[in-house]
Amino acid sequence: MSREELRALPTTTTIEVAARALGLGRTRAYELAKRGSFPCKVIRIGTSYRVVTADLQRLLSEQQTSSTETTDTGAASASRSVWLP
Repeated sequence: MSREELRALPTTTTIEVAARALGLGRTRAYELAKRGSFPCKVIRIGTSYRVVTADLQRLLSEQQTSSTETTDTGAASASRSVWLP
């Protein structure tokens, strides 16, 4: 998911969109949400889950910053990381 796509998201988004941005599969994302372990704030409305976009953007920004810092210090380039509990 590009930065432009992330910026264009509404205040909350579906768990599927958040999962795609984090590199998670749909099933894994729902498992994490049901356990309360999803890495971003999740709001449950009836049977659906909504992810707070600001939290998703913050998490991705932190991952990018951490990856950039690793690369800048001369360490091995970090592959795309995904947060998993």
